[in-house]
Formats: sequence, structure tokens, C-alpha cells
Amino acid sequence: MPFLFEYIWCTMGKKLIQISFLSTILLTIQSCKKLVDVNPPSSSINSGNVYQNDATAIAAITNLYVNISKSDLISGGISSLSLFPGLSADELALYPGATINSVQYYYQNSLTSNNVNNPDYWSSFYKEISVANSAIEALTASSSLTSAVKQQLIGEAKFIRAFCYFYLVNLYGDVPLVLTTDYKVNSTLVRTSKDEVYKQIITDLKEAKNLLSINFLDASLINATNERVRPTKWAATALLARIYLYLKQWPEAETEASSIIDNNALFDTVSLANVFLKNNKEAIWQLQPVNAGWNTEDAKVFLLPASGPDQGGHPVYLSSQVINNFEIGDQRKAIWVDTVIQSGKKYYYPAKYKNANYNDPVTEYQTVFRLSEQYLIRAEARANGAGTGMSGAIADLSRIRIRAGLSIYNGSVSQEAVINAIQHERQVELFTEWGHRWFDLKRSGKIDEVMSIVTPIKGGKWDVNWQWYPISSKELLLNPNLKQNTGY
Repeated sequence: MPFLFEYIWCTMGKKLIQISFLSTILLTIQSCKKLVDVNPPSSSINSGNVYQNDATAIAAITNLYVNISKSDLISGGISSLSLFPGLSADELALYPGATINSVQYYYQNSLTSNNVNNPDYWSSFYKEISVANSAIEALTASSSLTSAVKQQLIGEAKFIRAFCYFYLVNLYGDVPLVLTTDYKVNSTLVRTSKDEVYKQIITDLKEAKNLLSINFLDASLINATNERVRPTKWAATALLARIYLYLKQWPEAETEASSIIDNNALFDTVSLANVFLKNNKEAIWQLQPVNAGWNTEDAKVFLLPASGPDQGGHPVYLSSQVINNFEIGDQRKAIWVDTVIQSGKKYYYPAKYKNANYNDPVTEYQTVFRLSEQYLIRAEARANGAGTGMSGAIADLSRIRIRAGLSIYNGSVSQEAVINAIQHERQVELFTEWGHRWFDLKRSGKIDEVMSIVTPIKGGKWDVNWQWYPISSKELLLNPNLKQNTGY
């Protein structure tokens, strides 16, 4: 499915951009029946009036989620963040002789500007940002939409823009801050400091919180639903809590996480077996599957067949660093990890998502944000002095441990010990989910300590500069003002 607008640095003419826009709107309306269960308008559609009609405006924003959800895990795309950063970190091992070059490059931390193209997160996220910018401008100017629909869609566009920039700054460091649709300006932008990008992310999320519904909405964006596939105020709050955690703004992180945790009407922890089912109460935001026949791309790749890992469609399994960090009795290892024996060797693999049978009924949605992360965010914020302090941190940490079948935390109550315990809990709770481990190693300052040991085991050589992915050579050619990350 083509994107709504060509990539922001594209120099193609406006007519081609309009064709891409129109075909996307029509295909989105036709293919996303649950997210957009509305008929296309009878009048002609063009790029000037897409945001003048509820149906086409909803379809335009829906396409942002379609583009994320449709990504093949191995071929790349935004949802492959559960795979490739896990390979870059210490979460996943690679089957010997894997024939997919991109997997090998990420695994051995041997990326260059010439081999980073698949997946190329840079272009994937900026395509989404381009659409979000266009939507924000057009929706703001529109006077014909239903008021509630307009408000929700602007909130969703600002949320998605913030979501994309969060991942860009954590994958690449400083990045161009693109906030308009003027491609002549955008094509020459220099990289903006991470601090400035974070300020914009926070601004977008605060505005999104005020605009987005407190309820999950159906395709009309008017009625409440049980489907947790469109962002709400709570999705914006969850990301804002994470942002404040990364920026070490502990009181703010504690406050945002608490507002979700305290909303028992919508959110609660559920049994381990139910965490990744569609629309379960722990889910804050999920992606509805759009690839025909499959529940999730994660299950399709991560669940190993009886024959074990292979060189093509199932090239990865869990590393010993993850497996050895589960405590005895941790039910997450029993329920979220499975094994297969091949040629006398036991392979452990992620089994958070269980359904990898083609054409089975849809029972699972890929989860982007969930409540357990908010408990761990609040625990870390409290361990650093926010809210109820250390006692509250231990209570939050123990909540996650008890759900996993473990005892409450009974170790040292020193700040260092509790924070280390929280980091350990994040590793065994959030493994193979959206790059958490790769980002945690960087923000905790432990990436050199860990990767200098792990990368040689993986057959590579570690350099601290490689905590940031390189910008692909094609992007550097398109914008001469872009500077490559150090070390590439």
C-alpha cells in the first residue's frame, strides 16, 4: 500500500504525490474494515478535500497504523523494532548460516551507511511524520469535519509524530526536526539536538492528551468500543511517562504513570497467558493485524517450528543472556518462552504471541504499550525520589514479580540495588518488545559494559559509537546538510 505522501525529501512533482495520496485513501477504506467501517464518499476525492470529509480523513490517519502493522518482521518496517534492536543488543541469537544479510549486520553490530537500508527505520519514521504533518495542517484548517472527529484526528496525528520522534532519537541520536510540509525546507534541514526534539515530543504529547478521547473509539471516532487499536489519551500518557523516565524527570514520570495505573476501570494487570491477547485489560495500545491470514508478525517469525531455527523465515532465538537471567520459578519463562530441540541442542524462543497458524481466527494483537511497563516506570521514578519513594518503588516492583509467580522484592533497599532490580525486571518482562532492552542499555549507561562482552561472542567487534545506527547513504545524498553519526 503506497504512502499518503511521498517521503519528505522526495523531489517528485505534486501530481505524483496526489496520486499516491488518493490511492492510499481508497485502499485504506477498502481494506481496513474494522478500523474504518465506513463507506467512501460518493463525490470525487482529491488531496485538497481528503480532510474535509469524516470518512476520508479517518482513513488517512488510519493508514498511519496500517503502515506500522503491515510490516514484515524480517523485511523491515516500524514493527520490526521487536526484532532488530533485540539482535543489536543481547536479547536474540542468530542461527548459524542465516542467509539474510540485514539480520547478520544488526546482530554483529556491523552496520554501515550502505547496508542499513533494510530495515531503514529513518525513512520509515519520516514517512509517517510526513503524513502526520500534512494531516495536522489540513485538519487544523478544515471547517467541515464533525468537531469530535477533527479533535480526535489531530490528537492522533500529534501522538504519532511524537511516537516516531521518540524512536528516531533513540535509534540515531540527533535528527532533523521536521514540522511542516514544505519539502524545499525539509530537504536541507540539519540535525536538531536530542534535547530540542524531546521538547517537541513533550509538546505534542501534552496537546495529544488534551485532544484524544479518554475512551477507546470505534471506526466512527464517536462511539466507544472494546477494541484497543486507536490511540487514546492513555496512549499519549504512557509515552509521556516513558519520555520523562528517559529524561530523568522523575516526578513527572511518576505522575503520568500513576494516572494510568489508577484508572482501574480501563486498565489492570492480567494473567501471563492473557497479556498479549487482543483487547485485554493490560493493553494500552495495540495494532490490529492487516496482513491477511496472520495474527501477528512476531508469532510468525519468533515461534520456531518443530524443525527448529533455520536460515530463512525463523533465523533467531533467545540468547543465553536472557534465559540465564530468569529466576528459578519465574513463570514468564514457563509461559512466554518455549523450546525446541534440533540435533541435540535446545533452542529457547520468544512465545509471548502464540498463534502462528495461517488463517486461524484472530486472537492476538501486537501490543505497543501495556500497563506493566507503567509499573516499572513508576518504580524507577520512585526509586529516584519521586512520589512515595523507595517503599513505593518496591511495591511496584513486587507487583510485577508476584504476577510472574515470584516473591516480593526482599533484597537490599539501597537505591543502587533497587534500581538494578528494576532493570533486571525490565529485561525479563519486556524482552523482544519494541527495542526496550537496546534503549535501556543506552539510557542506563551500561551499553559498553554489556556489549563489549556480547558483541565478540556474536562474531563482531564493539565500538561505543555503534549504539547509534548509521544514516543510510541514500539519505545523505538526498540532503547534503545531513551529517553521519560518528564512527561510520
